[in-house]
Amino acid sequence: MGGHGVSPTLLDTHALVWLLQGSGLGQAAKEHIHQAHKADNLAVCAITFWEIAILIRKGRLDLGVGAAAWRRSVLALGIQEFAVDGGIAVESVDLEALHPDPADRLILSTALRHDAALVTADERLLAWEGRVVRIDARR
Repeated sequence: MGGHGVSPTLLDTHALVWLLQGSGLGQAAKEHIHQAHKADNLAVCAITFWEIAILIRKGRLDLGVGAAAWRRSVLALGIQEFAVDGGIAVESVDLEALHPDPADRLILSTALRHDAALVTADERLLAWEGRVVRIDARR
């Protein structure tokens, strides 16, 4: 990431969809995302693309293209992809007082690993008491 010492910003799955669809994001979240993107510090967790693929497959999300093409277009915009490695996977299991959703746990663990601010509207992630900076995507 090229932000010269600035911590990255990690988009939760819905925040990425909202960003690219141009709806749902609050003004403060949009401004934070814009600044992060401008500094080459905007990222998503690889598990986000898995979530998107599942939603498309189940007919719960229509992006006009398949998940693979959509992923390529996201990356072509300069949004970074943070991989989920074994350490992140193991650490995600040990997150205290967080609901059991595996994708949310992996996204949060990825944010912690990269010392990233997490943009989310998920009330459970916003309320989590751990040490990650959270930005409410709706504000």
